[in-house]
Amino acid sequence: MIKDVWFITGASTGLGKALVQFLLTQNCKVVATARNPEDVKKYTEQYTNKDDLLILPVDVTNKQQISTAINIVLKMWHQIDVLVNNAGYAYFSSVEFANDEKASKMFDVNFWGVKNMLDYVLPVMRRQQSGHIMNVSSLGGLRAFAGFGYYHATKFALEGLTESLSQEVKPFGIDVTLLEPGDFQTDFANRSAVVNESITSVYDDTAGKNIKGLQNLSGHQPGNPSQFAEVVFALNQRKNKPLRLLLGSDAYERAVEKYKDLLHRFEQDREVTITTDFQKESK
Repeated sequence: MIKDVWFITGASTGLGKALVQFLLTQNCKVVATARNPEDVKKYTEQYTNKDDLLILPVDVTNKQQISTAINIVLKMWHQIDVLVNNAGYAYFSSVEFANDEKASKMFDVNFWGVKNMLDYVLPVMRRQQSGHIMNVSSLGGLRAFAGFGYYHATKFALEGLTESLSQEVKPFGIDVTLLEPGDFQTDFANRSAVVNESITSVYDDTAGKNIKGLQNLSGHQPGNPSQFAEVVFALNQRKNKPLRLLLGSDAYERAVEKYKDLLHRFEQDREVTITTDFQKESK
């Protein structure tokens, strides 16, 4: 039986690291990529199935690195069955007072970095007439909170892109899934995050409060990265793969709360909404 080849970006820490570790215990081949591949080498030293692991340097904003990595994988293993676009980070700030350059750099990774990966992997999967693309979004791609507006913007954009992509590539036998985790025990909110320290006191009770709250939650988040990895692996085994998969009880509760509220408000304003249509002439 031919082993599935998984290509994972952002594999040095967090959910990417957990996924690589779990996949190495399963019957598959793993391409673990990171800006600093030494980080991956350190935590994979214990595994004996080194023939199933390929560690490569990939900065998702660097198209040349992506191209080189894809060519190496195809030369060795001739296929890419699953792409997990996991690389990303957060810039926390109020909308006002945000640093344009820092917000833009986050978009370069969280959104354009995914687009860069797709540019090189989609032709491979189209030739194969098979593949599964998993884009790691967030509960924050469905619902927004004060203090994280620019991060939410990257994930909302990724949600829209991915929904369109899923319709475009379905005829080629390619499945697409948005992974939407809530709070997991990773360093997402601390070491990996960039925080705007210049938020003025006018936003202490909104953006400032939420940012501090998320930082204080670090180390106590309800999500288990190991369970994330198991669920993602099992997801790829499913025949009918969903476009979206919420991960974590907090993600489920907060997403459902928002969409119930949205539906209620849509229905509440229905009569106003439909008045903007051209009125049908009475006969």
